[in-house]
Amino acid sequence: MAALGLGRAAGRGGAVAARGRRWVRALRRSPVRVLPPREEPAEERRSPVGAPAVERSSAGPGLWYEKAAPGDRRLGKVVTVAKSRSFRDRHGKVLLEGLRLVRDALEAGAVPQSLFFSSAGHLKELPEARLKGASLVKVKFEEIRSWSDVVTPQGVIGIFSKPDPAKMSYPAAQLASSVPVVLICDNIRDPGNLGTVLRSAAGAGCEKVLLTKGCVDPWEPKVLRAGMGAHFRIPIIANLDWESVPSNLPAGVQVCVADHKDPGAQAETEPVWQGAGRPGSASGSPKAPVKSKPKAAPPKREDGEGTAGGCALELAAQYYYESWIWAPAAVVVGGETHGLSPDALHLAASTGGKRLVIPMVPGVDSLNSAVAAAIVLFEGRRQLLQRNKQEDERQKFPVGG
Repeated sequence: MAALGLGRAAGRGGAVAARGRRWVRALRRSPVRVLPPREEPAEERRSPVGAPAVERSSAGPGLWYEKAAPGDRRLGKVVTVAKSRSFRDRHGKVLLEGLRLVRDALEAGAVPQSLFFSSAGHLKELPEARLKGASLVKVKFEEIRSWSDVVTPQGVIGIFSKPDPAKMSYPAAQLASSVPVVLICDNIRDPGNLGTVLRSAAGAGCEKVLLTKGCVDPWEPKVLRAGMGAHFRIPIIANLDWESVPSNLPAGVQVCVADHKDPGAQAETEPVWQGAGRPGSASGSPKAPVKSKPKAAPPKREDGEGTAGGCALELAAQYYYESWIWAPAAVVVGGETHGLSPDALHLAASTGGKRLVIPMVPGVDSLNSAVAAAIVLFEGRRQLLQRNKQEDERQKFPVGG
């Protein structure tokens, strides 16, 4: 019993010694300074896209972006916006992909909502002042590539509010070089065709483009890619019924139709050279080619019997390169599948318009709608500029002055 008591006493003494040693070690440690919690800047505290930020970084004065975690649910909206026209119309959002297209949109005054990018360097190539207030999210390039429809994505995808043509600021150079010509697209349903038509209209300096109901959505990704920025260089008014088209045209306008499927002209438009020799042969110089005037195509009607709405439409037909345009003017281009609608022919007839025939060799069915639009629009621009130049010369050097 005495031995047991001595053992317990020794144990208590050892425990006290151990506690003493721990206190000594604690006293030898450096003291830790306790700091009050840092107040975060307002830009850093808030999450720009509504979800808690995983990691925040600065891209410039007052410009912050976050790094999204893999599998972030917000990224699924990109696919929804891109593929659903009803979603775009219902929520008023469009998707733009590519550095150039996003930059053109920002410079024209389009309002960004979210911007997904794979490299912070992309932000430095964009007007930073226009990005403030937008949700900036840095993601991996592999994720952008999985969303993209293009072969070589640039790593930038933006969701914008659908642009309002009345509120956009189009490039000054575009406005200064424009001509008083309005393009009307009638039932153009192929995205690639419509995008190319818009690009041609911007290149020819058209005043604006009207899209009637039945045309493909101009904000579809394929149309945007084919347009190459035309959406932000020229006003585009979409989804119009024919009753509202005249209210979007200037007063006194003459509406012509580009008839690249004229049934009566194709067999008669091949040049016929007079004389024995061919051009450049030793038998003599060729005379000017003689061409037959295109015949007016039989008027169409809604029931397929040759009139539109029971009223025969007589439109004078002529070649597109002959003088036809007077300011202001409008040109209707129809889709390849359905051609010109009876409403388009009615509008042209009511304004004293003409049927513009593009001659082709026999056996060729029709031209691509985008090609036909480009041919007629650039010829119209040439005629207007030439007429303006002649008028300026007459004012400078009046006859009898």
